[in-house]
Amino acid sequence: MNDKYLSVSAITRYLKAKFDSDENLQTVFLKGEISNFKAHTTGHFYFSLKDETSKINAIMFRSNASKVLFKPVDGMKVLVSGRISVYEAMGSYQIYVDEMLEDGVGNLYVAFEQLKKKLQAEGLFDKEHKRKIPKIPKRVGIVTASTGAAIRDIMTTIKRRFPICETILFPTLVQGENAKDDIVRNIEKAQDYDLDVLIVGRGGGSIEDLWPFNEEVVARAIYKSKVPVISAVGHEVDFTIADFVADLRAPTPTAAAELAVPNMSDLKKHISQLSIRLNESIFKKVNYLKLYLESVKNSYVIKSPMIMYENKRQSLDLMNEKLNNLMIGKVDGLKNTLDKLKKSYVLKSPQLLYKDKMIEVKNIIDKLELLNPLNILGRGYSITYLDDKALKNVSDVKKDDVLSIRLSNGLIKSKVIDVKENE
Repeated sequence: MNDKYLSVSAITRYLKAKFDSDENLQTVFLKGEISNFKAHTTGHFYFSLKDETSKINAIMFRSNASKVLFKPVDGMKVLVSGRISVYEAMGSYQIYVDEMLEDGVGNLYVAFEQLKKKLQAEGLFDKEHKRKIPKIPKRVGIVTASTGAAIRDIMTTIKRRFPICETILFPTLVQGENAKDDIVRNIEKAQDYDLDVLIVGRGGGSIEDLWPFNEEVVARAIYKSKVPVISAVGHEVDFTIADFVADLRAPTPTAAAELAVPNMSDLKKHISQLSIRLNESIFKKVNYLKLYLESVKNSYVIKSPMIMYENKRQSLDLMNEKLNNLMIGKVDGLKNTLDKLKKSYVLKSPQLLYKDKMIEVKNIIDKLELLNPLNILGRGYSITYLDDKALKNVSDVKKDDVLSIRLSNGLIKSKVIDVKENE
């Protein structure tokens, strides 16, 4: 009786087999708006693709998700391709995405702004990293396509403005899927050619055509370049990430060539002006030296050299006289000191000094004897101690304390019977 009933798993497997065997579902192209987007830690993308009335779940495995050139976000319109199948665990159908592209220029602009914000936060656009372009380069490198208007404009402009400059072309893909890697490879290759400046760019085109110059790998290659880089991508109104990272941005390839090399005619004019200024400077210097020479010729030293000698000799005489006076003054001072010593009573009668000193010593001893407290005891006074401390107040003593009384010829021990203070 139950044989006619299928399990949920059985019907789900049956439906999955039907989906997987349908050739129309093996390669499907869909467009829609992203919702519920989640980038898993494994690198897989999980999201829904919807339009005005319907929605389908989508998964993009890491191997394909790593190739996406932009950061998917909710609300972004995309073009996807993949296969439709059934996810058995949920019993729902979904699309397994192999490729995802932005739907239109608007999404390209979103990717552009995302990368611009990221690199700006890392400091790749900061002015302190910008290097100056040499004023007179000897060798200029050019990373662009070997054919087209861009290379013709650059080469023609350099030859016209500064024909003595050497140019080296690094033929490069500037459009298409492989262009970004080729641009990076040639920028790195150019580092080994002893260049003074490197022009990186291409002619005009759509935003899709210029997109290789918005790639992160290209931006980082320009940033790492040891050679100063001039970015020349598209027309004046076109801006790429390469423009922000480069040391100098040129609005067009022709302008890049003009910024890379000076104008020979301008250099000639500048050299001519420097020559004039140098001649004027030399003329002024020569005239100044002539006037100085004339002043030297007319100086009294040249005309009457003995005058200078006489002045020096007079100065020397004054210095000798001053020195003699100082020496005489010093000697006289020492003589006076010696005479005073000779006349002093210490040298004439040294015994008087001894007597005076003995009198001073005796006076000091007498003063000490008068101040000696023990001598005071000889006149009938005494000193009372409590615990080896001299007493000054009756209040410091209490009944039964043992006191020591110092007299002139001995010590008395006594016990306090009563203590009375003066009323």
